[in-house]
Amino acid sequence: MAQRLFIARGFDEVSIDDIAVAAGIGRRTFFRYFPTKADVCFADSPTELARLREALASAAPREPYRPAVVRAVLAALHFPPEDREWAWQRAQLVLGEPVLQAHATRIYAQWRSAAAEFAAARPHDDDVFPVAVGHAVLAATLAAHEYWIAHPGSDLAGALARMLDLLLPPEPPV
Repeated sequence: MAQRLFIARGFDEVSIDDIAVAAGIGRRTFFRYFPTKADVCFADSPTELARLREALASAAPREPYRPAVVRAVLAALHFPPEDREWAWQRAQLVLGEPVLQAHATRIYAQWRSAAAEFAAARPHDDDVFPVAVGHAVLAATLAAHEYWIAHPGSDLAGALARMLDLLLPPEPPV
């Protein structure tokens, strides 16, 4: 509901009172669930991060890291077909609104950390590798969402897989 208001009127033009009225709740109820109106756009972020961590943790120890990371990112950002419009609008808002971009930095750091921790736990002799993996995962997810917004008929999962393929570093020697 809030996202639709943000898309229709602009993020800065929508007040918390507008959101509460549209949702049929009081202002106090809104604040029980969301500290700020920006938090509305990130309500699913903890679940997505948990799915990323869970999928990374389920990778077989000898599995090459790249397919494991791709599978984990796709699992984390998967949404049912009926939520496509919501996910697309959310991507538009997060990548297009400076306030939301600033708010997203905490979430981006968590994604980088999850990917870097996974890479660090894999056998390798390169201390730069985990940092590169963390940043590559974040860059690929942002690039895929940017592509998806610019090409609304495209598939986010396909864009994610392609961007990860382009950006993930090769596995270093052990």
